[in-house]
Amino acid sequence: MDRALERTKILSNHLVQSSSRQILSTNACLSYSPPELAEAFDFDIKEMRKLLDGHNLQERDWLFNLMMQSRLFNPKKCGEKVFVAPDFNQTKEQQREITMKRISYLLERGVFEGWLTEKGSQVELRKFALQEVTAIFDHSLAIKIGVHFFLWGGAIQFFGTKRHHDKWLRDTQNYGVKGCFAMTELGHGSNVRGIETVTRYDSNSGEFIISTPCESAQKYWIGGAANHATHTIVFSQLEINEKNQGVHAFICQIRDTDGNICPNIRIADCGHKIGLNGVDNGRIWFDNVRIPRENLLNSVADVSPDGQYLSSIKDPDQRFAAFLAPLTSGRVTIAASAVYSSKVGLAIAIRYSLTRRAFSVKPNEPEILLLDYPSHQRRLLPLLAKTYAMSSAANYLKMMYVHRTPQSIKTIHVVSSAFKATLTWHNMRTLQECREACGGQGLKTENHIGHFKGEFDVQSTFEGDNNVLMQQVSKALLSEFIAAQRTNKPFKGFGLEHMNMPCPVIPSQLTSSTLRSNQFQMDAFCLRERDLLSRFVVEVSQLQAKGETKEKALMQARILFCRAFSDREILQIFIEAEATLSAGSLKNVLGLLRSMYALICLEEDAAFLRYGYLSLDNAAAVRKEVTKLCSELRPHALALVSSFGIPDAFLSPIAFNWIDANSWSSVHQ
Repeated sequence: MDRALERTKILSNHLVQSSSRQILSTNACLSYSPPELAEAFDFDIKEMRKLLDGHNLQERDWLFNLMMQSRLFNPKKCGEKVFVAPDFNQTKEQQREITMKRISYLLERGVFEGWLTEKGSQVELRKFALQEVTAIFDHSLAIKIGVHFFLWGGAIQFFGTKRHHDKWLRDTQNYGVKGCFAMTELGHGSNVRGIETVTRYDSNSGEFIISTPCESAQKYWIGGAANHATHTIVFSQLEINEKNQGVHAFICQIRDTDGNICPNIRIADCGHKIGLNGVDNGRIWFDNVRIPRENLLNSVADVSPDGQYLSSIKDPDQRFAAFLAPLTSGRVTIAASAVYSSKVGLAIAIRYSLTRRAFSVKPNEPEILLLDYPSHQRRLLPLLAKTYAMSSAANYLKMMYVHRTPQSIKTIHVVSSAFKATLTWHNMRTLQECREACGGQGLKTENHIGHFKGEFDVQSTFEGDNNVLMQQVSKALLSEFIAAQRTNKPFKGFGLEHMNMPCPVIPSQLTSSTLRSNQFQMDAFCLRERDLLSRFVVEVSQLQAKGETKEKALMQARILFCRAFSDREILQIFIEAEATLSAGSLKNVLGLLRSMYALICLEEDAAFLRYGYLSLDNAAAVRKEVTKLCSELRPHALALVSSFGIPDAFLSPIAFNWIDANSWSSVHQ
């Protein structure tokens, strides 16, 4: 009875207003307070942006402003701010047409000037920078431009010779010719060598004849083919005198100047997609289409008028590798684009978390900002640190590409493959976490993040499936390892020089200062990489000893050690970027980000515990340090996302006054 009376008394106090004090009170309506009023900037965000963007900052800002000036980019007032973003309520047909209108607008204002007709690293860096800005606005716009310039135009540059450059490049740059890139088929995507389209040479007429021999040979997912492209690069098996000479590239017209599909060409639409509906992906069939002999892109191989096959590269494998060169630039642009998508997601989610509150510790006290919850810091700040590290990696990859030499081609292929996979996987994980961190607001298309997931998901599979690319990385590293062992020479290349040194030893006890030491961090990453690579070599050798072929044994390639390679490369690049800075606040905060990147990689990869690189106690110390780093990075969160340099108009309403943006008055704007 005493317990029942006690419970009755408590309920009475809840339900009956006390004469001495009011137990329950009504909270005042929420109001928005800009985070800039409460958050301090302890470092120069302009200097940080220079480090992040790396190059062509003025050109980037020029293009941002150019897009904000035109109604083609769908400016929309929401609250007191104007945002620019595609209208995803449009049909795919409408999205495709507005994408072409936006390209025409950019063309008229000189955005593409020199993209194909000028040479040099500065031209290429400008092209990368402007392409990254278009992707921040709309991935469809960036892909549509990328297919035309980087794939169609790049194929003519790389595969063609002077006759092709003179005839096609200027018209391509001015969009007198609209190009696409027909490599992928229904039956073959990553396995380019297995494509089934066939081209034969007719020496009587001096023409090539392109045919689609079966349904699985239809060209598939060809960006630009469904509506706008007038020409395509056709990748096809070349048969000369009934002998297959392997995959070659040909220029083929698919539409006339009035937009009519050419004779013996059939084109169908790939249909609606989960994203990129501003790109007109199509399918193409070739019914014995005749093209001039001169339309063979002949930098690698040629066919004489009388039908003789000519090539200075006698090895078919080396010849095939030469045909894949344009895909390297595609992987570079995709990796960089993925980083900028992550930046947009994080800028929106972190700004929202600095103004959105939930729950209070005590009654009648203010609710707590989302980013002041340790759990929320844990969700976003490690991803922010990874994005900073990967931004440095993307800049390094671009510089490596624009300063490429014949000797560096193999290294660029391996590093671009590893980074393309790592950075695009990171982007999808980041967007998902940012979407969830914004709650219901993250579901709204106008807030970008949720929709970005569908728009950028394709990056995991186009221009090389990520898992296949990592398989290629594993084969290259294995070959390097075996060659070094066989010749008894030091490792040289791919950053594997650390394997020439004694194996690193992890201290039995890790203090905070040790965990934050870049020497310890590199030692831990190098230890994991060399051990996992050595284990893979042993595994392949054991399979071969049991009678498996080397090719089948390599199918066991583990992505785990490819990730170890990629993580170590990124950390090394990030450390080198940090080393360029003078002592001061900028260097200090970059040191926090570098430590966060390194330690979160240690925490997330089970290999560090599985193979004993870290003891249980040391793993616990790593986790504790990550939590501590979150609290130290929290005061810099706003400054770090402001350093991205993305104009407010390219973010979203919840990044700013989300109460005003959702008010009744905004419904009628």
